[in-house]
Parts: sequence; C-alpha cells; structure tokens
Amino acid sequence: MLRFLLTLMRVGFRNDPVLQLLLKLTNPPLHILYSFIPGWKNIDIAAIILMLTLKIVEWTLVKSLWGKALSLSGLIILSAANIISLMIYVFIFSIFIQVILDWVSPRDGYNPISNILYYLNEPLLRPARDWIKPLQGYGFDFSPFIVTMGLYIINILIVGFLLQAV
Repeated sequence: MLRFLLTLMRVGFRNDPVLQLLLKLTNPPLHILYSFIPGWKNIDIAAIILMLTLKIVEWTLVKSLWGKALSLSGLIILSAANIISLMIYVFIFSIFIQVILDWVSPRDGYNPISNILYYLNEPLLRPARDWIKPLQGYGFDFSPFIVTMGLYIINILIVGFLLQAV
C-alpha cells in the first residue's frame, strides 16, 4: 500500500534510505507483475492487482473458516472496500504522525520520515491550507484536522456503501 501511495504521489525513491528499504522489500512480488502489467501515468497498476489478489485470498480464507461463501464479484467488492479503507487509514495515520513530528522535531533538522510524510500528505493538505489559511502569528494549522475529518467522512460513505452492497 505504501509503495502504491508513494508512487501515486510521485515521491522519489532515490536518495532516501527508508524508501530504498521499502523498494527492496516490495520489489520481488511486484517485479514479476511488472513484466506483463504496465503502469499507467503515475498509477502502479501491478501494485493494485497484487493488493486486490491478496485481499481476495484473505477474504476467501476467512469466509471459508466461517463456513460462508461469496461470489467472485462479492469478493472483489469486499476486497476493494478493504483496500480503499486501508488507504484512507494510511493517510489518516501519516497525517497524525506528521502533526506530532511537526510539534516535536525542529523545522530545520533533516528527518527522512518527515520528508516522506510531507511528500505523501502535501497533495491532500495543500488545498485545505489554501481554503483555510493558518492563523498568522499563532502557528495553528487546521488543515490536518479538516483533511482527517474529510477522510473519515469519505470512509464512512464510500466504504460503508460498498460493504452494504456485499
């Protein structure tokens, strides 16, 4: 999920040791898929297919343990809903960590994690910052709160709708 999101947000993997580790850990399963599934623009379709396949296998095993069966379309919808929910929670968690790091760490200090979080979250936070300007002179930025609440609402509406469809 992280590799997909970082590729989607166009974060460079070259000079960051944390991203290099993520790249090396996720490269073996994705390398096989890259040979016959091309990417489209900055969307890593192979990563989406890998996540969807793993979730379908997971839900097939879970449902078989419960003694229930789902159709393939039901498994795909359930897996897609879980992947969307996971993506939303990754953004919420990363925004939360970025807010804590902004309070704790100095602004001019280099931290590879804070750089990753900045590049991951900035496309979401920038429109909220443009819409609600930070309180000048006080250092309060309400954009993480606004974006987090928006992500929760999206999660409730979209994922809840998809889960009711199954």
